[in-house]
Amino acid sequence: MSEKKMSSSRRHYLKSLMLSIAKGLLEDEAKENEQERIRWMAENCPPLSLPGGTQQLQEFLKELHHKIDVIDEERYDLESKVNKATKEIEDLNIKVIDLKGKFKKPTLRKVRMSADAMLQALLGSKHKVSMDLRSNLKQVKKEVKEEDKELRNVGDWRQNIEDKSGMDGRKKMFESEG
Repeated sequence: MSEKKMSSSRRHYLKSLMLSIAKGLLEDEAKENEQERIRWMAENCPPLSLPGGTQQLQEFLKELHHKIDVIDEERYDLESKVNKATKEIEDLNIKVIDLKGKFKKPTLRKVRMSADAMLQALLGSKHKVSMDLRSNLKQVKKEVKEEDKELRNVGDWRQNIEDKSGMDGRKKMFESEG
């Protein structure tokens, strides 16, 4: 769908029309608020009638002071509730800011996974590579040398010392080396 651009004169006309409608609505709302205020005043504030005698005037003033005290108590209670709520909101905002700034790294757990499963997790399901590590190892045959056999078959150490002691023992050593 291609939308055509609105001409500037059309746009200006619509904008002025919207502003005039909004101005009318605001004026109506202001009149309504004024009427509501007058109605509330009539309900809650009876017309002032000052009594003629001083005794009646003092009673009227005491009544008026009592009403003022009650209203002040209500205002104080509401004010304290509002202050408490604003402090709580500030504390929660500070906590939110702190949590946004810090991120605890979770402790990592050991996971037992075979080499094939690890490769599949890393490379995805597209690559199916089996990796048998033992198949790539070389086979080494263990060759046992004769000297190692002699060293292992030493036997009793006392007998070995007796054989090498004296001239016969030294002669055997030289013969075996040569």
